[in-house]
Amino acid sequence: MIIDNVKVYTESGEFVLGGIITQGDTITAVYTEKEKEVTLKKMNMTADSSVQKEKLTENVIDGKGAYAIPGLIDLHFHGCMGDDFCDGDKEAIRRIAEYEASVGVTAIAPATMTLPVEELESILKTAAEYKKECENINQIETKNDKKRADFVGINMEGPFISPIKKGAQDERNIIPCNEEIAQRFLDASDHLVKFLGIAPEESANAVSFIKNMKDKVNISLAHTNASYETAKEALEAGANHVVHLFNAMTGFTHREPGVVGAASDNEHAMSEIICDGVHIHPSMIRAAFKMMGAERMIFISDSMRATGMPDGQYTLGGLDVKVTGNRATLVSDGALAGSVTNLADCMRTAVTQMGIPLETAVACATKNPAISLGIYEERGSISIGKKADILLLDQNLTLKKVIKSGR
Repeated sequence: MIIDNVKVYTESGEFVLGGIITQGDTITAVYTEKEKEVTLKKMNMTADSSVQKEKLTENVIDGKGAYAIPGLIDLHFHGCMGDDFCDGDKEAIRRIAEYEASVGVTAIAPATMTLPVEELESILKTAAEYKKECENINQIETKNDKKRADFVGINMEGPFISPIKKGAQDERNIIPCNEEIAQRFLDASDHLVKFLGIAPEESANAVSFIKNMKDKVNISLAHTNASYETAKEALEAGANHVVHLFNAMTGFTHREPGVVGAASDNEHAMSEIICDGVHIHPSMIRAAFKMMGAERMIFISDSMRATGMPDGQYTLGGLDVKVTGNRATLVSDGALAGSVTNLADCMRTAVTQMGIPLETAVACATKNPAISLGIYEERGSISIGKKADILLLDQNLTLKKVIKSGR
């Protein structure tokens, strides 16, 4: 496939007029407008057969000046279209993956909630089975098959969190961090768990837990009431990720900088942030980018099952949630309960309403999550040899086409 006449988002973080060539599910060439003729001639000369030459040129997309960006990667969300990852149902995961691909999110690492340990193990086992089934499916797909986002990991938001900062998590299931239980989670998921959240102030053994687990899984600070000092100690021990910056954590003030200040001071830590226009004021979004640096910021949606659905009452982690417009709150106390905005719309909101440059926003929804997940060698940028997951957006950032695995 040739995707021509597009503004290609390059690995250097710039848009350059040119095109992209894919073969199968892989990007095989990226060219500027000046390089077009030479690149196409070279690709035709190096094609293994006349059949491959025909396949290369029979499917040409004229992008008409659209932006061509990598498929988005959401590493923290719970569900959409009435389904939740914690339903523990392979068909629900499939439907979630189909919706996400339809809006331009081509790789997903859904998040768990704070549930009983045995229930979490069952959910993780089901996810591992879904992943294996996806890998065993014949690679030849018909044009009528619905595209699905690739399942690339799991983000465990609980149960090792703080009851004080529980947000929409069920306090009855909160427990201190425990290595034996953490290993059970990793084993149940067949090591699909990529992030394990903890509130370090809740466990006397938090530092040793981090040191002993950090080489097996990314340790994140999640739903935590930690002081600056406690968060700093955890990050220095090897924690490297912060769950939805500003939300469900200590405040950021001039004498008590809390988790946000500790994350800012520890440059190896990457921070998730929700740009749905509800969770964080635009000024704080801009401040976070100045403080952390764009290369450490990861856009997430934190979307729940009501995403893509009408207003009404839904559930999250077993708790009742009321959804009105783009706001989801617990019925019990009015606390924010995740978002109802997908990652693509979060990225658009960051650009159109929060003053984040498009080039920066794209990196925060593609490259940065790929790096954090440890999958940047295979996806997260438009580069030769990487997965051919490409989105075409018009000048208003409206999605015009999703190219998934070269289809």
